[in-house]
Amino acid sequence: MPLYESVIIARQDLSTQQVEALTEQMTGVITDNGGKVEKTEQWGLRSMAYKIKKNRKGHYFQLTMDAPAAALSELERQLGLNEDVLRSLSVRIDAIDMEPSAILSAKASRDERPRRDERPGRDDRPRRDDRPRRDEAETDSEGEE
Repeated sequence: MPLYESVIIARQDLSTQQVEALTEQMTGVITDNGGKVEKTEQWGLRSMAYKIKKNRKGHYFQLTMDAPAAALSELERQLGLNEDVLRSLSVRIDAIDMEPSAILSAKASRDERPRRDERPGRDDRPRRDDRPRRDEAETDSEGEE
């Protein structure tokens, strides 16, 4: 059977549980029509480049599947009927890559970086409020002479 990837954007006002239920519903459509979902990825709530149906953000998720063409056409039909789905794109692929997608790996590397206030050496520098003001520093040096 051919291999496909589908990326789906759901409305921004859905909860995470509703998005997971939508993912399960679409997985059920594939399995009911003789296909098999190999990998599912939740990319989370992300900003879009332009508004789609008055939404600036959307819940993104990806389904990677091994399914016949009839199952994919039924999935696309169901996605078109569902009011919670803003956009979807299905692409035929040559092989399934079981590693996390580029979106998730970039997000993971971003999460692993230390936060700005947690970086080492940040506490050694004097804060702006602790530094003497310029006019105070000049009066101190003048009085020492």
